[in-house]
Amino acid sequence: MIEARDRAGGRVWPFAAVPGSWAELGAEFIHGSAPLAYELLREANLGWDPTEGERWGRTPGGTLQREDDSFGADPSLFDALRDLSDDVSMSEYLGRFHGDPQMRSRVESAIAFAEGFDAADPRIASARAIAAEWSSGVDDRSTRPRGTYRPLFDFLLDTCTKNGARFHFSTVVERIAWSAGRVEIESKDARGALRTIRARACVVTLPAGVLRHAGDATAIAFDPPLPADKRRALEHVETGDVVKVALWFRSRFWEHIENGRYRDAAFFSTAGEPLAVYWNAIPRRDAIVCAWSGGPPATALLRLSRDALVDLAVRGFGALFGEERLAREEFVTGAVHDWRADPFARGAYSYLTVGAGDARAVLGAPVEGTLFFAGEATALDGEGGTVNGALRSGDRAAREIDLA
Repeated sequence: MIEARDRAGGRVWPFAAVPGSWAELGAEFIHGSAPLAYELLREANLGWDPTEGERWGRTPGGTLQREDDSFGADPSLFDALRDLSDDVSMSEYLGRFHGDPQMRSRVESAIAFAEGFDAADPRIASARAIAAEWSSGVDDRSTRPRGTYRPLFDFLLDTCTKNGARFHFSTVVERIAWSAGRVEIESKDARGALRTIRARACVVTLPAGVLRHAGDATAIAFDPPLPADKRRALEHVETGDVVKVALWFRSRFWEHIENGRYRDAAFFSTAGEPLAVYWNAIPRRDAIVCAWSGGPPATALLRLSRDALVDLAVRGFGALFGEERLAREEFVTGAVHDWRADPFARGAYSYLTVGAGDARAVLGAPVEGTLFFAGEATALDGEGGTVNGALRSGDRAAREIDLA
């Protein structure tokens, strides 16, 4: 296993800005039925927690109001898509409801969900792919691994090592030379030492954003280049942007505002603000809050510095309650990671653009029994962009090698 980072997990990154107090800077939730994720958690004797707690929302210029506890997309909005012979963008499809005032709130919610949940740009996102994903039920249920994903990845790393797997961390792959039944992987470690590993097969788990840059001066070179069908598929697998800011406070001060009105609040949404959602990990009851933005609004925020993003999140969270000063007084520290600027990610997670068709399946298909592909961008059944999708794709690639 050759890993460019100095840790396991990739875009799953539990981080403790305060010793012993962990937040996820990357993936945090388990979405949908996720059988493999739960199977692995049980195997590791680890638990998970439902995303409990109340949901509160604020409209522009309004006050916080308790909202329906449901959280998810409305797939019925896409029923008319069956009548269209060609795929269109989500924006173009939803534009057909522009003149119907009764549909306005549903359309606005759909766009916000596509941006926030899928990290997608509705102007280029495939309406067919979004509809298929929302109909799969992947957003109907969500939980969190208890104590973050860190214990699970520690378990996986330890189990693989005990079973003979060798890991090379802080080792950047620069070139993959391949022919049928033979692979040479050229890499460089943190000290600059070069290493060539030879094998009969290779599982490529690079994010789609990295694969799309294959052959660039700062990316991995495939020799020969990836087949044309994979390059065409990559043109339709886009990697969206997210901004996730983790905030550590001295106390759960919001639980005492207005005589405990928000004591059981888990999610806060604020329409029209740069950071649209804030949450805390009830039932864990720690003093960590995450601020979130996805899609084009997140892309705009990435122009800001790390300190500016943290400051924006602290001010925004305090403003929800009219208590910006209190939020600043209780604030300890914050953390954020720019996944777009990360050369080993080049974006958060994947979605499909107009005309993608079966791009995920094409991207995940083996090449000449030698190159195999895994990662969330190759996940099927509506699980693209999810941890369980990534895990299942790895399991699928391993089985394909056994059959090769």
